[in-house]
Amino acid sequence: MGKTVLITGVSSGIGRLTAELMASRGWQVAGTSRDPGPLNGWAAEHGVTLFQLDVTDEKRVAAVVSAVVERFGGIDVLVNNAGYGVFGPLEGATAAQVEAQFRANLLGPLALIRHVMPVMRARRDGTIVNVSSIAGRMGSPFASLYHASKFAIEGFSESFRYEASLHGVRLKLIEPSHFKTGFMTRSLQLAAHQAYDTQLGNYMEWVYLEDEKAPAPLPVAEAILRAAEDRSSRLRYPVKGKLVLALVSLLPDAVWRSLMGGGMTRRPRPSRSQKTS
Repeated sequence: MGKTVLITGVSSGIGRLTAELMASRGWQVAGTSRDPGPLNGWAAEHGVTLFQLDVTDEKRVAAVVSAVVERFGGIDVLVNNAGYGVFGPLEGATAAQVEAQFRANLLGPLALIRHVMPVMRARRDGTIVNVSSIAGRMGSPFASLYHASKFAIEGFSESFRYEASLHGVRLKLIEPSHFKTGFMTRSLQLAAHQAYDTQLGNYMEWVYLEDEKAPAPLPVAEAILRAAEDRSSRLRYPVKGKLVLALVSLLPDAVWRSLMGGGMTRRPRPSRSQKTS
């Protein structure tokens, strides 16, 4: 039998593509979704076994990990992919939005890792793949909560890899740049505050313009597969983000800050098609 991978958030985007790709390469894929019902036809077509899971519900996390082990005999790879973003000024975010952002993007993955680690530790082998972002290595306007959650998963992974390695378990971080995954339309919540309305409006126009031009996320799924199969101690796997990360490290902070902050004070120029429509 092939190796088993547990992937969270397979309903769309990166999670779905990763499930399809790994299943096609002979992996036994256990995929989770908060609402797996509409995915039954897709799952049957691609050989994916579905489990209902909200990663913020730790009782369900424990139950799903146990069910996957019972169904497949173990878990070789965990892919923490589920998550979403809260954008907008911090002053406009509610306490509930702040907590929910960290429960989904940080505490959920940590719960999965805590319940999967005993399985991997008993076998002295396994790989944990945390889907982060270049947003975990750099900051941008009006996304402080999202960036904070990704910085946190990066810091956690960089530290936890040491104790995990004592039992043959590897930690991997996938760091995509901007890909068209439906994140901006399906997985984004906007916080608002009138003191920032103009600047937020300007900046989000740039973000939506970038999303229109963004490539499909297959390279991210391919990077996840490479990381899952890579038995080395390599931690980070940037996906089409090396140039941006290099600029962040090489440019003086004042220059980078001016480039990023400029999006708050000016709108994108309309394209030729927009001018004539």
